[in-house]
Amino acid sequence: MPETNNTSANRRKRTPAPIDPTYGHLQPQAVDVEKVVLGALMIDKDAFSVVSEMLRPETFYEPRHQKIYQAIQTLNMAQNPVDIMTVANELQKEGTLDDVGGPTYVVDLTAHVASSAHIEYHAKILQQKFLARQLISFASVIETKAFDQTVDVDDLMQEAESNLFELSQKNMRTDYTQIDPVLRQAMEMLQKASSQTSGLTGIPSGYTGLDNITSGWQKSDLVIIAGRPAMGKTSFALSIAKNIAVDYKEPIAFFSLEMNNVQLVNRLISNVCEIEGRKIMNGQLFPDEWQRLDKYMARLTGAPLYVDDTPGMSIFELRTKARRLVREKGVKIIMIDYLQLMNANGMRFGSRQEEVSTISRSLKGLAKELDVPIIALSQLNRTVENREGLEGKRPQLSDLRESGAIEQDADMVLFVHRPEYYHIYQDEKGHDLRGKAQIIIAKHRKGATGDVLLSFQGQYTRFLNPEDAAPAPLSDSMGGEYIGSRMNSDDLGDDDPFPAPVAPSF
Repeated sequence: MPETNNTSANRRKRTPAPIDPTYGHLQPQAVDVEKVVLGALMIDKDAFSVVSEMLRPETFYEPRHQKIYQAIQTLNMAQNPVDIMTVANELQKEGTLDDVGGPTYVVDLTAHVASSAHIEYHAKILQQKFLARQLISFASVIETKAFDQTVDVDDLMQEAESNLFELSQKNMRTDYTQIDPVLRQAMEMLQKASSQTSGLTGIPSGYTGLDNITSGWQKSDLVIIAGRPAMGKTSFALSIAKNIAVDYKEPIAFFSLEMNNVQLVNRLISNVCEIEGRKIMNGQLFPDEWQRLDKYMARLTGAPLYVDDTPGMSIFELRTKARRLVREKGVKIIMIDYLQLMNANGMRFGSRQEEVSTISRSLKGLAKELDVPIIALSQLNRTVENREGLEGKRPQLSDLRESGAIEQDADMVLFVHRPEYYHIYQDEKGHDLRGKAQIIIAKHRKGATGDVLLSFQGQYTRFLNPEDAAPAPLSDSMGGEYIGSRMNSDDLGDDDPFPAPVAPSF
């Protein structure tokens, strides 16, 4: 009798105390569901194709289950049969069979599974539990660092946003779509385009020749506008922004990483009011210019143009702001001046090329996510300066700085080129190139490439359709011609906002 009491006492000692959830939290998990999924994968050869995009070995909470799923994944990738025997053999080959509990445990996984009918539903449960564990880990790390007074809060914000973005990208899954709804959407777009006499399906740039080739800026496109310093790419981008916001009343966001808001607005004032940039800076306006300023400022007032001049902006900060602008202000197009001034804080790269690659890929992803065109300005490298002749000075895709990733991710690449800057005053056909700019469409994923000739008025920092441009004055009262002045300044993003007059060269 005492022996029985001792046995009962020992049994009571071995029984673990129940866990009181009031004093702690269990990691999100569903071990029983993991068993069901693994069992289903071993009784149905087609089950893996259903869940392969959702599940990875680390999705499983139980370490034994991670090893078993890894074996199943290896067999499927090698197009080998998947069943109790082959999985056990694969685990034996990897040296992990004993770790998972031997062949007996593998057999037990299939004992209570009749079919794989609900495997997708079960896999989604595991995916959600795994994501919850990742978020808990992420929040824990950020919380610990936030308590550390030696950590810079701004850097921690960038790191948090970067890691959260990376987490969302890894867990993003796009389902396939049957073609019928896509056909209907395509037909609706076609009918909408046919009802417009202009033939535009996107947001107009305001330049007839350009819109004839592109049909406007298209949704979800990443457009790169590139050029050497002093070619006028920022002036061209601002002219487009003015056309969209002022003439067409379409909301647009302009992220200026190089110039501050006032400098940017001064350029717009010069563009719209036809007042030389240097006069806006020094305030020495003639009476008729003051009248013109008063008259045309009303066009800019109330324009749906949203400007952000945060320097050194990260791609993650841009995503946050862009989403809010699209959601709250109905922004239809986004411009960035310029790509090489952005960074990907919080992420480590082996080289600047890798960082630019991440930035350009993220911009393309953002354009697709928000379903708006994104126009990003980019620099060209110095190689164009070393080439001679009319064709030699013409930019090429290989001239893009950190070109590989940018060229690959972009739907369209445009070059702003002013032969006049290089003292080339005629093209090969003898046409006068003074006061002209070539917009070279070097890549166009959805259509044709080609050149568009525009008029450039440097004193007003603007581009015009040739038919809209009145003869621009070649010089001011000092006898100087307005051309760019930073050809050799490779570290600067564009031409001088307000070019100083220099002696003409003929």
